[in-house]
Amino acid sequence: MTKNMSKKIPQKNPNKMIRLNRYLAICGVGSRRSCDNYIKAGKVTVNGETVTQMGVRIDPEKDVVCFEGQEVRAPQQFIYILMNKPLRTVTTVKDEKRRKTVIDLLKLPERLFPVGRLDYYTTGALLITNDGELAYYLMHPRFQVSKVYRVLLNKLIRPIDLHKFQNGVELDGRLTAPCKATELRRIDNRSYLEVELHEGRNRQIRRMFDVLGYQVEELHRYSFAGLTVNDLKPGEWRELTSEEIQQLKQLVESQKDAVQQELSE
Repeated sequence: MTKNMSKKIPQKNPNKMIRLNRYLAICGVGSRRSCDNYIKAGKVTVNGETVTQMGVRIDPEKDVVCFEGQEVRAPQQFIYILMNKPLRTVTTVKDEKRRKTVIDLLKLPERLFPVGRLDYYTTGALLITNDGELAYYLMHPRFQVSKVYRVLLNKLIRPIDLHKFQNGVELDGRLTAPCKATELRRIDNRSYLEVELHEGRNRQIRRMFDVLGYQVEELHRYSFAGLTVNDLKPGEWRELTSEEIQQLKQLVESQKDAVQQELSE
């Protein structure tokens, strides 16, 4: 009688299966959107096999996931950092043009990534973390997280153009979500404004003013999700307090409840 010596393949628990992009985000590789791009680019393997399809699900307890040849695992402890992003830095983990990134400024060993983006010439409040789940909800336009900017224009703004922000400005064939724009003061025949957004299209504020016939000379994000950088000089950063972390999580939960209620109506 021959004994079967074949190795039994462990069965995966369907209740523990999660999307690959979500797992990568949890591991601090980047936002879900950026992780989708990494997958499409062939930078991710599961159990030694390159995965380029969207929607693949994995078992975090059994599957071995690698990004750019290095195994990634969910962090044991989440880190939350608020930075006053300086001029001429990019809000990415790596830069193909070898420009200085916000991660370079941190000089920390942990795998961290910025929540959303500020362009090269924009300064201000930037959250950096390895909590992919929280980052996902803070960045998703559906959850309407507040972002407040201070803007210096090249000339005085007309009252009618301030009103247009409330109704939305057409970009890429569709209107932006209603937002609030207020002139704070005038500096040498130039308007200094505060603009509050609840979405985050690429270079949105600069493009909105450009459509209306203005140039943005200075752009500073004063506040992100209620976090301000008044106490930080450009390039400086600090870890969030436990109270601030809790406030962010409460904000996300309240927004999730609001979205769920909206969908159920």
